[in-house]
Amino acid sequence: MAIRPPILREGDTIGIVTLGSPQSASVIDANIQFLQDMGFEVVLGNFVYANTGIVAGSDEQRASDLMDMFRDPRVRLILPTRGGTGVAGILPYLDYGVIHDNPKIVSGYSDITVLLNVLYQKANLVTLQSLLLLDFNPSTPEYNFDQFFTATSSEAAPRLIENPPGMPMVGRVPGTVTGPIVGGNLTSLVDTLGTPYEIDTRGRILMIEETHEPSNRVYRMLNHLKLAGKFDDCIGIIVGGCTNCTVSYNTPFEALIEEIIVPLGKPLLTHVATAHGRYKAAIPIGAEVTLDATAGTLTLLEPVVSGSDS
Repeated sequence: MAIRPPILREGDTIGIVTLGSPQSASVIDANIQFLQDMGFEVVLGNFVYANTGIVAGSDEQRASDLMDMFRDPRVRLILPTRGGTGVAGILPYLDYGVIHDNPKIVSGYSDITVLLNVLYQKANLVTLQSLLLLDFNPSTPEYNFDQFFTATSSEAAPRLIENPPGMPMVGRVPGTVTGPIVGGNLTSLVDTLGTPYEIDTRGRILMIEETHEPSNRVYRMLNHLKLAGKFDDCIGIIVGGCTNCTVSYNTPFEALIEEIIVPLGKPLLTHVATAHGRYKAAIPIGAEVTLDATAGTLTLLEPVVSGSDS
């Protein structure tokens, strides 16, 4: 069984890090104030405001910030400011033994996907595809906060992971499977192939979503995953949205699902509210779930967090 990090309570300390692309100081400061107004304490990494172009500081600097948060006994939740690009660069500089022995809630999406899956695979830690610091602002839908805090501040299980009302999940290939979820952003997953941090889908349910990509590029990435055996190895598939993606060669994202994923014959659940869309379900990477594509449901079988402080 994967390690569940300690539960998040009101007044706990949240560690803020920038692990990929830089974020503007004004956005960081406004969203930190939002967290503080919610009653949380906040500590900042040394390179949160760094901006060296494509990424926020060197790989070693960003990795050191993350390790500082795992070592800090005050920190319960590690919250990256954003995703962007470059998160994979920190992976060789992380101490997975220290992470294993000091479990914390880690939440995020986009390029943070790389980190979430690696922490599960190398430190056996359940992580969360859910909110980033940039989402802690007044315009974020209440559904997103409900999802996030239900996952991080409650041990309720089993429970349904549900879309907002009026947005049903859609089963495209019937069947029911149970196993841990892995996956996330398609671009980030494909970028791990052929590296020591390659996503492992064996006996697991694979989740994918994307944003701002033309459908010809999405086709190439889906085919890359297929040729790498990741669809063969998985037991079921969850597809979120392709948010703000564009259509190439008159072939939309839905057509790619029908052409590439449906013929695999694996239980397939689509239209799940994930990551880059306005509505963000909290998807626990590494936790056991039951995907029932016949009924169109996704059920979390175990808590994401532990009520024990040990």
